[in-house]
Amino acid sequence: MPAPDLALIAAAARASGQIAMRFFRAAPRVWDKGGGHGPVTEADLAVNAYLKEHLRAARPDYGWLSEETPDDAARLSCTRVFIVDPIDGTRAFISGETNFAISIAVAEAGRIIAGAVYLPAKDRLYTGGAGLGAQRDGVPVQTSARATLAGAHVLATKANMAPEYWPNGVPDLQRSFRTSLAYRLCLAAEGRYDGMLTFRPSWEWDIAAGSLICAEAGAVGTDRHGAPLRFNSPAAQTDGVVAVAPGLHPQILARLGRG
Repeated sequence: MPAPDLALIAAAARASGQIAMRFFRAAPRVWDKGGGHGPVTEADLAVNAYLKEHLRAARPDYGWLSEETPDDAARLSCTRVFIVDPIDGTRAFISGETNFAISIAVAEAGRIIAGAVYLPAKDRLYTGGAGLGAQRDGVPVQTSARATLAGAHVLATKANMAPEYWPNGVPDLQRSFRTSLAYRLCLAAEGRYDGMLTFRPSWEWDIAAGSLICAEAGAVGTDRHGAPLRFNSPAAQTDGVVAVAPGLHPQILARLGRG
């Protein structure tokens, strides 16, 4: 059952949020990872260290996949795996914006069974467990019921609206943006937007927790080809994410040439 794991990671997300906030708007040290992987701060590393020690002490038989830990192929043989982004939206964190998140998930046999996304600067916690529904601060959330594609409001980068992605025509969508992919998924889960789209390869740690929260809230989530999202893969990536209201999903795939 996912409930014990969900309770564990939800508490860990809140506790690690306190660590992140010690560095927030306090000129944390910043390094560039190189290779186009973007920046990392001392806050990312401190949160990662806490979560790795705390979670693995509680579940020593679980594997570990984190943006800020060198990958270990041993996770591929574990029944359950923690998938963690210590700070999703590091650029927002560095610039003093509040839309960064801590994302923690548990995967079992390729699917997410528990997820927690915490926004420390907003003191906002999204949670979801397989078969347990999705909540924001303990209150159930539900995705949008919109079924008309034209005018739907989605979270996506401007690049995702380029015509080359849409062989059957770019849809007439309203577009907004948040730096954190995990937060975008949670905003879609609670129906504040009709969905979120990203067509670039997506790191599992960015989307694992949010994808379950979205699904438990009633959204349909796949990769950009319409295939189910699978986790704890050797590459630790999915081929994009389309997580939208159920009535919009087939229409978007049709525009993408996948219907």
